[in-house]
Amino acid sequence: MGMNVGSGGTTEDEGIVDINTTPLIDVMLVLLIMLIITIPLQTQSVSIDLPQGNPPPQTLEVPVVTLVIDFDNSITWNGEPVQSEDDLQARMRQIAIGPEETRAEFHVQPNRLANYKTVIHVMADAQRLGITKLGITGQEQFVQP
Repeated sequence: MGMNVGSGGTTEDEGIVDINTTPLIDVMLVLLIMLIITIPLQTQSVSIDLPQGNPPPQTLEVPVVTLVIDFDNSITWNGEPVQSEDDLQARMRQIAIGPEETRAEFHVQPNRLANYKTVIHVMADAQRLGITKLGITGQEQFVQP
């Protein structure tokens, strides 16, 4: 770098016309370091042992229980209205007993206008009572067109 120190033939109106390349070099070094750091992450792979062939057919027909929570928070169990919370918990206890392979699948189908509190309460009761095959169905109503 150079600096003009008051020569007699120059005026103060003249500016320095040299481009300062130090910031450009700093930015390029940072980009180069970032590139060097990220290349090994992109080339790493994870080996997964995937199953080969088709899975064996299911031998037992597992029943499915569908619990619908409507917009007014009313609950129906396979199309039959549930009268009280005690009735709901008694039905949940019935499907939670027995060997794991023969237990019914429990599908919760909430309406998009149902209270979040009601849906979470039903799911928490199912977990507390020992229902392990739990699924949420009817999600297509939440998709925005």
